[in-house]
Amino acid sequence: MTAPEGTPLAPATGAEAGGLSGKGLSAGTVGLIGAIVIGISCIAPAYTLTAALGPTASEVGVQVPAIILVGFIPMLLVAFGYRELNNRMPDSGTSFTWASRAFGPWIGWMAGWGLIAATVIVLSNLAGIAVDFLFLLIAQITNNAEIADIAANPVVNVIVCLLFVLGATFVSYRDMQTTQKLQYVLVGFQVIVLVVFAVAAIVHVASGNAFDATPIDWSWFNPFAVSSFSAFAAGLSLSIFIFWGWDVTLTMNEETKDPDKTPGRAATITVITIVVLYLLLSIALIMFAGVGTGELGLGNSDISDNVFFHLSGPIMGPLAFLVSLAVLTSSAASLQSTFVSPARTLLAMGHYGALPPKFATVSPRFFTPGYATIAAAIVASVFYAVMRFVSVSVLTDTILTLGMMICFYYGLTAFACVWYFRKQWFDSVRNVFFTFLFPLVGGVILAVLFVTTLIDSMDPEYGSGSSVFGVGLVFVLGVTIIALGIVIMVWQAIRRPAFFKGETLSLDAPPSARRRRQTAANRSEKP
Repeated sequence: MTAPEGTPLAPATGAEAGGLSGKGLSAGTVGLIGAIVIGISCIAPAYTLTAALGPTASEVGVQVPAIILVGFIPMLLVAFGYRELNNRMPDSGTSFTWASRAFGPWIGWMAGWGLIAATVIVLSNLAGIAVDFLFLLIAQITNNAEIADIAANPVVNVIVCLLFVLGATFVSYRDMQTTQKLQYVLVGFQVIVLVVFAVAAIVHVASGNAFDATPIDWSWFNPFAVSSFSAFAAGLSLSIFIFWGWDVTLTMNEETKDPDKTPGRAATITVITIVVLYLLLSIALIMFAGVGTGELGLGNSDISDNVFFHLSGPIMGPLAFLVSLAVLTSSAASLQSTFVSPARTLLAMGHYGALPPKFATVSPRFFTPGYATIAAAIVASVFYAVMRFVSVSVLTDTILTLGMMICFYYGLTAFACVWYFRKQWFDSVRNVFFTFLFPLVGGVILAVLFVTTLIDSMDPEYGSGSSVFGVGLVFVLGVTIIALGIVIMVWQAIRRPAFFKGETLSLDAPPSARRRRQTAANRSEKP
C-alpha cells in the first residue's frame, strides 16, 4: 500500500542497519543519454563560458585553450574517484554517503553539507542570471536598450527570480521523465546554437570579415607558453566554475538503469563533451576577435562579463538574439536540473537519520524527494534575496563562494576515495591510478585552492569589493556557511544520535584481496 503524501520512509533498520538501502525513488527511469543531457544542463556551458572567457583571455591571452585543458585536469582526476566510489556504493547521497563510510559520520555530514551549500548557492546564482538575460533578450528583440536596465532594479529582479525558482521547483518535483523531456529540448537548443555560433565565427575569419582575425596556432594549446604561475592558478580556479555540475549524474544513481555503471560513464562522457565544446568556442572566438583590448577584443574589460552578448551581433547578424536566448535557456535549464543534486542529498541524509525524517519524504505519485526539493528552493530564494540587497555584485560574490564550497566537498570526496580503497591500492596497476594517485592529486589541488581562496578572500577588495566589518564578503560567506553546517551538525547529533553513532550508516571497511577472491569464487559456484 502506498504511503500518504508527506509520509517519510523509515530509516534503514534490521539487516540493512548501518548499510546502504533504497529510498523509494523511481528506479531505472534514467538512461545513459538522459543522464548525460542532465549533466550537460547542470554545467550550463552557454552561461559559464560567456562569463568566464573574457577574464581568462585577459589573463592568459591566446593560451585560453591550454588553460581550459589544464583546468580540466583536477576535475577529471576527481571524476575518476567519484566513479570508483559509485561503482562500489551507488547511493543518492554521493559525497555524504561515501565520506561517511570512509571517514565516519562527522566528516560525512560536512561533506553532504558542502554539496548542499554549493548547489543552493548556484541555484540562486542561476536564477539571477536567468533574470538578467531575460531582460537582455527582450531589449535585443525590441531594440530598446533601456529594457535591459530593468534587471538592475532589486525589487523587480528578486520577484522575477522567485518566479524562475518556482517554475524550476514545479518541474523538479514531478517525475524524472518530465525533467528528462524538458532537458532534451533546452540542452539540445543550447548546444546547437553554440556550435552554429562557433562555426559562423570561423566562416567570418575565412571570408576576411573578422574583427581581429588571429590565425590558429599550436602554441594556443601549450600550457608552458602561459606567462606566469598566477595565470595557471587562474586557470585552475576557472575550472571549478566552468566544469562544476557533472556530479549530478551520480546523485541520480538510484534512478538510473544499471546504477553500477551508467552514472560513472555519464559523468565521464559529460565532462569530455563539455571540454570539446569549450575548446571549439574559445578557439573560434579568439580567431574572430583576438585577445586585444579593442571594441570586440576578448581582452576588453567592458565586454568580459558577457562576451557572447557583445559578439553575437557581429557574428550572427539578425540571428544574434538566438545567442542570448541560448544563454537564457542555459541558465534556466541548469536551474531546473541542479535541483536534482541537493534534493537527493537531503533525501539521503534524512533517510539515514542525519537530518529530520521529513527530508526522507518521497512523493508516492512522482517518486521524487518532494519535501527536500521544496526546502532547497526556499533556502535558495531567501539566500538570493538577501544577497541581492547586501552585495554590490551578487553574482560575482556567489560564484567565488561557490568555488570555495566546491573545493571543500569535492576535495573531501576525493580523499574519501583514497582512504576507502586503501587496502586495494596495489591490487593492480589500474587501482594504483584510479583509487590512489588520480583522486589523491585531484584532492590535493582542490585543498590548496580552497585554502588559497579562503586566505585571499579576507581582503575587502576581493570579489565585488563588498565587505562586512572590513572583511571581504566572500570570506564571510564561506566561513559562515561552514560554521553554520557545524552548528546544525552538532544540534542533529544531540537530537538524532543514531547516525552519529554509526547505527544507520556505518564505516565500511573495503574487503581485502583474499576476501574479494573468495567472494568471486563463491559467486562463480552458484548455478
